[in-house]
Amino acid sequence: MERITPVDPQTAQGKAKDLLDAVKGKLGIVPNMTRAMAASPAVLEGYLGLSGALGHGVLPAKVREQLALDVGEANHCDYCVSAHTFIGKKSGLSDQDVLDSRRGSAADPKAGALLAFARTVVEKRGVVDDADVEAVRKAGYGDAEIAEAVAHVALNIFTNYFNNVAGTTVDFPKAPALSV
Repeated sequence: MERITPVDPQTAQGKAKDLLDAVKGKLGIVPNMTRAMAASPAVLEGYLGLSGALGHGVLPAKVREQLALDVGEANHCDYCVSAHTFIGKKSGLSDQDVLDSRRGSAADPKAGALLAFARTVVEKRGVVDDADVEAVRKAGYGDAEIAEAVAHVALNIFTNYFNNVAGTTVDFPKAPALSV
């Protein structure tokens, strides 16, 4: 059940209309999450700003999607897991990559170390140990990648919490539940 009423892009006005038009121009669609965020244009603008900036970072698109799947699963966000399953496959993730990412692991040991670090950041609410950071460094990541991983965790926690609170209707193919 939707608890935050999505803004209809056809009747939106002002800043909300401008932002939703920009989303449609970039994606060709206006996902329900951005429609709900448009209830407060400041929220949508903040999301788009951070997401856009991280899209130009050093982490490749596939890794960004793996992080989103990892964090989305940790936060029980059906909307984000479904969206990033769809987007991740378009970015080149296999079905197995998607499932592994949702479990916080990856076939590639380097990516797996970053996903494990991200899951640790989520579980420890950012209060990680030196050993946690050292493990991701030993896997081959430097300060830029570590900083971006933390930013992706924060961005995805924001969208996970937003969608869980808003009750956003999933408008992507629904990701199946993980088997244990």
